[in-house]
Amino acid sequence: MTAPVLSPKTVNRLRASRVVVELAIAAVGIAIVVGAVAANQRWLDRHFLPSFVVPRAWYVLIETAVRIGAAAFGAALTLILRRPLTRLLVDTPMQAARLAIAILLALGASEAVLRRVHLRPGEWLLPAEEPRRQPDARLGWTLVPRRTGQVSIGGRTIDYAIDASGYRVRRVDDPVDPRRPTVVFIGESIVFGNGLRWDESIPAQVTALTGVQSANLAVNGYSNDQAFLRLQQELPRFEHPVAVVSLFMPVLFGRNLDDDRPHLGPGLTWQPATERMRLSSLARLLVPYRSADAVDRGVTLTRDVLRATADLARSRGAAALLVVPDIGPEDEREAAIRHRVLDEGGLSYVRVDVDAQWHVPSDEHPDARGAHAIASAIAARLARH
Repeated sequence: MTAPVLSPKTVNRLRASRVVVELAIAAVGIAIVVGAVAANQRWLDRHFLPSFVVPRAWYVLIETAVRIGAAAFGAALTLILRRPLTRLLVDTPMQAARLAIAILLALGASEAVLRRVHLRPGEWLLPAEEPRRQPDARLGWTLVPRRTGQVSIGGRTIDYAIDASGYRVRRVDDPVDPRRPTVVFIGESIVFGNGLRWDESIPAQVTALTGVQSANLAVNGYSNDQAFLRLQQELPRFEHPVAVVSLFMPVLFGRNLDDDRPHLGPGLTWQPATERMRLSSLARLLVPYRSADAVDRGVTLTRDVLRATADLARSRGAAALLVVPDIGPEDEREAAIRHRVLDEGGLSYVRVDVDAQWHVPSDEHPDARGAHAIASAIAARLARH
């Protein structure tokens, strides 16, 4: 079959279209390369916050690999793929349109499938993880009460006993007595004692050192605002609170920016979880980018929450103690966050150096030695009160 003869005007129009499309593709490729070069480690450190789970060395390795991959893709787009893509877009526009429609339909189908899946908050992805958690309309989640769960870590069996109030205790049948003088602990998995037996946990060791009952209100995965909301809810139950102990760590600061769970907004107003497209939520989980404005808001919110925590404790005649454990040497990113949130906010706190080797096997949580270092610092400070 003879190919149709194109008029000179049509040929010129196709040539012009190819030039425009090639230039556009080249511009996109160059922009990707420039972006990969501009996203240096300093920029990445501003927008990807320290992580408790992922060591900094891994973060840097992942970020470097992504930058190299992006730069290579941009160069290939500019130098190698520019002309084949131009032919696809200009010479076979219907085929290109079908491809674009197929991609859009695939994205729509993926969103529809994900809508059928119960997408959990980033800090509660595994529903069967011990200690077991249950949904809570105001806090996001709490520990399942009246239950003892078991885990095997480092060849040891660890019991997580939770009393009727949702506090970690030695045994379910040995609950916290709210009538007794009590040191109230709020926080997350470090305060809870993840990977530790009851008597090795920070609250239990403080009790051993001071002789004062402790109440472990910590819940795995909590941010500072969730911990404060739980304190608001539970502190009225205690007749003689001696102190309220809370925890702040720069590597956990990113949780305070999350809004995929109930959270506090400006003015410490309670807000429900933010609804997003499931693909967007998945992308945010995989690529935890934070804008400069979001980080600034997080700094302000965290300061307000920590101040409100101290004020609430003092309103009940209890001492307020904010503990900042340094698990291993503090790097520049962590120091910058600590300085912005605490020092510039005029907040009083106790720093505790914890040897980086003192951690639970195959886990970054402090082991019994690390918990003892933190408990000793807390007991020493409480002795002054």
